[in-house]
Amino acid sequence: MSKNVVVVAESRNGNLRNVSFEVLTAAQTIANGGHVTAVVFGEASEEQVQQLAQHGADTVQIAEHADLASYSTDGYTQAFTQIINSIQPDAILIGHTATGRDYAPRVAARLNLGLISDCTAVAVEGDDVVFTRPIYAGKLFQTRKVTSGTIFATIRPNNIEIAEPNTARTANVVKTSVDVTNIRTVIQNVVRKTSGAIDLTEAKIIVSGGRGVKSAEGFAPVRELAEVLGAAVGASRAACDAGYCDYSMQVGQTGKVVTPDLYIACGISGAVQHLAGMSNSKIIIAINKDPDAPIFKVADYGIVGDLFEVLPLLAEEFRKVPV
Repeated sequence: MSKNVVVVAESRNGNLRNVSFEVLTAAQTIANGGHVTAVVFGEASEEQVQQLAQHGADTVQIAEHADLASYSTDGYTQAFTQIINSIQPDAILIGHTATGRDYAPRVAARLNLGLISDCTAVAVEGDDVVFTRPIYAGKLFQTRKVTSGTIFATIRPNNIEIAEPNTARTANVVKTSVDVTNIRTVIQNVVRKTSGAIDLTEAKIIVSGGRGVKSAEGFAPVRELAEVLGAAVGASRAACDAGYCDYSMQVGQTGKVVTPDLYIACGISGAVQHLAGMSNSKIIIAINKDPDAPIFKVADYGIVGDLFEVLPLLAEEFRKVPV
């Protein structure tokens, strides 16, 4: 049975985030030939509309209001609730990002809907939709089947394989003025702190440093290897607490949850809180002087050695690989 699906398209610095295309791919699976609407808050460029259309959106609905130029919990919650009430979709998908997981439960509560959060896979069995999500800090995976009612789920970034864009597709553009009132937070200034040019949550390769880097300067070989591989730079909570790096780089239960194709853990012991944020990576390489470090239990490949000796050698060898 075909379904009417609504997704939220997120952008950063004027560019659509990859998770926007992931939720569109998931939406096409659920829609099964039905209508897919991509909602954009604030404004959308012609290029963004084309990208959304090519990745599966039949309609791009732009929620317009001056207070939606920057994210706020109240603004997005009010605007998206109004959009959902006007469309009355069969399914709603949002990226499980910092903003998505903030306002999604509030919208669900206002609409009296159940919410399946942090999903890593979507499948259709007959007329039912089945979601897979990690539980117990990633130690187990749970499947949730929706058999009736409106489907509402958030999708973990970097888990759904993005479908190939269809350059022949176009989308209708609908601009909707929404009522946003009583905003309780006022954004006066935005200071961006990132681990580098590549977003950690969407990076295909991540090189992370732990307490074993010993100092802020000790991150130099970690950054060097990341630059050679075109990777993002991450860190453990211990490295952040020690002042070696900014908390925006933190991977783990209280930091960012990542699922790259390749995760290289350098000088990271493997505390359960860190494993909760990266154990679902496709390939894990651990580099540690301690052969009994817990990180080796989840690693696909391990190197017992001093990271200050191993990382420069790896960087040197990778430079020899033709691009």
